Amino acid sequence: MKKIIITFILSASLFVSCTELEVTPTSFITEDNFFKTEADATASITAVYASLNIDPGEQSLFGRNLYFLTDMASDYAAAGVSATNPQVRALSSLTHDATSDRVQVAWRQIYNGINRANVAIDNIPKVAGTDVKKTRLINEAKFIRALLYFQAVRLWGGVPIVLHEPTSIDIESLKSKRATVDEVYAQIISDLKAAESLPSTYAANDAGRATSGAAKAILAKVYLTRKDWANAILKSREVINGGYGYALFESFADVFNKAKKNGKEHIFSVQFEPNQASNGSSGSSFQGTSFTGFTATEPADIISDVALFYDIYAAGDTRRDVSYKKQLLNPATGTLYTFPKPIFGKYLDVTNLATPGNVAINFPIIRYADILLSLSEAINEQSGVTPEAIEYVNQIRRRAFGKAITTPDATVDLVGLTTDQLRAAIREERKKEFVQEGQRWFDLVRWGVLVSEVKKVTAKNTVSERNNLYPIPQSERNLDPVGLPQNPGY
Repeated sequence: MKKIIITFILSASLFVSCTELEVTPTSFITEDNFFKTEADATASITAVYASLNIDPGEQSLFGRNLYFLTDMASDYAAAGVSATNPQVRALSSLTHDATSDRVQVAWRQIYNGINRANVAIDNIPKVAGTDVKKTRLINEAKFIRALLYFQAVRLWGGVPIVLHEPTSIDIESLKSKRATVDEVYAQIISDLKAAESLPSTYAANDAGRATSGAAKAILAKVYLTRKDWANAILKSREVINGGYGYALFESFADVFNKAKKNGKEHIFSVQFEPNQASNGSSGSSFQGTSFTGFTATEPADIISDVALFYDIYAAGDTRRDVSYKKQLLNPATGTLYTFPKPIFGKYLDVTNLATPGNVAINFPIIRYADILLSLSEAINEQSGVTPEAIEYVNQIRRRAFGKAITTPDATVDLVGLTTDQLRAAIREERKKEFVQEGQRWFDLVRWGVLVSEVKKVTAKNTVSERNNLYPIPQSERNLDPVGLPQNPGY
């Protein structure tokens, strides 16, 4: 029997950069008819990237599905009346269990991407082509594999580490026991260190690919999560001082301006293109679930508590009216419509509100603002408050208020802070900066404050310590209950 390499269930056009990378849909491709040429190797990497933004018949991993676990199950987002899936509503109210279909889909999507990366890593060395190109493609696959394991270990704790393509369809040979958290992080770090050798830039038509700067940036977040302050500082500095050209946009609104995607602040983003969702490839669903039209109908994704989130922005903070929309111009009537409650706004394409599936705004995995705040946090936690640590927070604040980013400004700058005060300030800035960017739940868990913060939202006061991890999907445990023990509380 021919060895099965991978199942590609892809649309004819896979959008993983500013241009289309063409891949012919194929199913059950075997080593006898694939992985012969450099073009085959490139196509396999296109499929790896596609695991982030495409899942036919389902909301893609970074198109909304991961949002349920990282945002809706945190304190600031909730399921609106248009969210009719009972499993989504259970995540919103934190009453989900191990049978949650959203948790199961996230697990499947993450491991689907990991498996595609494994296939590419195992088979690209066999193809004809230059060693330089093949090494680059392998390291791109390692970057995506590390990124996906980083999501998995934070969501579930120790998870199975799978590093090679299956060599058999025998169920016993396919079982993989849970590794420890330390083992998973060791694999993530190993893959990212390999990816540090990637190019720093690509040609314009290849924008959106993993770079050496992106590998260092994710490494900085990995070390920050592990409370390895010294390495978090080291990698953050390498991102800032490495000559990559990263910088904050002068205007916060430009972070989500589709005309400026893959710009100087975007270190790595999941790519979304026009009509990606409407052609059946399940791209970004954020516009359609945040905006239901110029009516009082509540969308599927809503702010959990206006007073705790929308109202916390000081006058003049431009982040509020980018992250949330209280008013929008109705192009059909020419009038300004006021919503009963602010809606999420970062992924709304105000030039094309009539076609929810046409959203072309990328999902930022990591941007330069995150590195500045991560470096400030790591310095503060390792050495206490320093002028440098405060300066990075002030740069974020100056941009938020429309000030010159690197010029001190007494009207917005923080001064004379203690270590505890700077810690609180960093957390407050992250809360305001990264709305709907898949950061909030991870931040609350790593700070050890998930329960205390989520309890402030009345509708989520059932939160408990079990919510610091998600359940291993019961469908996975049914295959191997011994090798996949359940997380506490489920």
